[in-house]
Amino acid sequence: MRELVFALEYEPGCNRVADALADHPDARVRSLSLHATAEQLWRVDHATGTPDALDAIEDAFLTSDYYADCLATEDCGATQTTRVLDRTDDTLVLYSDWERTPSCASVPHIARDHLGESVLFETRHEGRHYTWRLIHSGEGDVAAFFDALEVAVGDCARMEMLRTADTTASVGGSDETQSGLSPEQEAALRAAVEHGYYESPREVDVGELAEHLDVPRSTLTYRLRRAEEHLAKQHVADERLPEDPSATR
Repeated sequence: MRELVFALEYEPGCNRVADALADHPDARVRSLSLHATAEQLWRVDHATGTPDALDAIEDAFLTSDYYADCLATEDCGATQTTRVLDRTDDTLVLYSDWERTPSCASVPHIARDHLGESVLFETRHEGRHYTWRLIHSGEGDVAAFFDALEVAVGDCARMEMLRTADTTASVGGSDETQSGLSPEQEAALRAAVEHGYYESPREVDVGELAEHLDVPRSTLTYRLRRAEEHLAKQHVADERLPEDPSATR
């Protein structure tokens, strides 16, 4: 089995969920379940954030002209249903069902076409970044998948490869550094350290660092956040490892 992780960074106005999340940087949406057949897609999503953020996310899901996963740039005639399953002050759970038409396009359906029918999906949406994690057999054509995805997203989003690896491999894969970070995350983290981003007080802010690296501010923020999350989890996991018995002898 192979793992494939990539992100789509949506341009303003191309995805209402991304627009809502961009307006509420501390909000998150992650998939609890996502399934797709040739004609249909259904999923359950869990959103966290302030009440105002959840109102915006709920409105984006319930009133969008196009389903959040649809990559069509014009009305494709698809039928969608979205229902609120649960709502508290800081969480929102949504169920969505989408019946596609021949002109519809989505990440899951493009994946089915090029990676096979038995693909597992996991998503995480924050700001304008929509991260997809796919588990597939490894027998499909990954290059053809990305070519078709690039055509489908057009000018609405930029794609960034984060990781591709054998799911049975140790930490790190063919597109990762030894730290387990993607090359883009590693470069962002190194630049942040070298330019004093982590000094107290900071010698450079994220906007200045983004300008130096010639990347959008939101992209740099996303890469640093993912790198910090990975390293923090890795540190905690390493602390939990049992001590080598020979070290105490």
